[in-house]
Amino acid sequence: MRSASITRKTAETDISVKIDLDGTGTYDNQTGVGFFDHMLDQLARHALIDMEIRCKGDLHIDDHHTVEDVGIALGQALAQAVGDKKGIRRYGACLLPMDDALVRAALDISGRPYLVWNLAMPTAQIKTFDTELVREFFQAFSTHGGLTLHVDALHGINSHHVAEAAFKSVARALRDALEIDPRKADAIPSTKGTL
Repeated sequence: MRSASITRKTAETDISVKIDLDGTGTYDNQTGVGFFDHMLDQLARHALIDMEIRCKGDLHIDDHHTVEDVGIALGQALAQAVGDKKGIRRYGACLLPMDDALVRAALDISGRPYLVWNLAMPTAQIKTFDTELVREFFQAFSTHGGLTLHVDALHGINSHHVAEAAFKSVARALRDALEIDPRKADAIPSTKGTL
């Protein structure tokens, strides 16, 4: 079973995350930040990762701690669930169109976290959600998940579409990278013998 449960409690957030990498993309995400929940739902659905997230955060201050800390906890859950990475394809990429937006994501489940982010948001907010938090989520997620992650927006005039295309493209890349390679299901995908 490639699954994990993580709890993370600080003075700013109280989070529980449950994931199953071999799921069907079912989700039940409740963070108190509506747009963020919608993005997490997209991540689960398009990565085919079953995901349940609960977060109680200091939303009276703003959404920052909630979004970043969920990224941390979800990254930790991913790293735990993927384990020694035996059999995975390791690499994934997706070029995803969503109306006016076109976003490319490429990733390596390498154990070497690195984020390259070339995604400018057309507006500072989507309703009350600060669009700069999209990058904060992926920075935390890639760092704690051990992902080398590149995200590039090639087009986009609507911030909602750009953000959603980013989550969906990363999800599809994750789906590919996490798949078990039937030709090498018993091997670590590295000449080093470890990742």
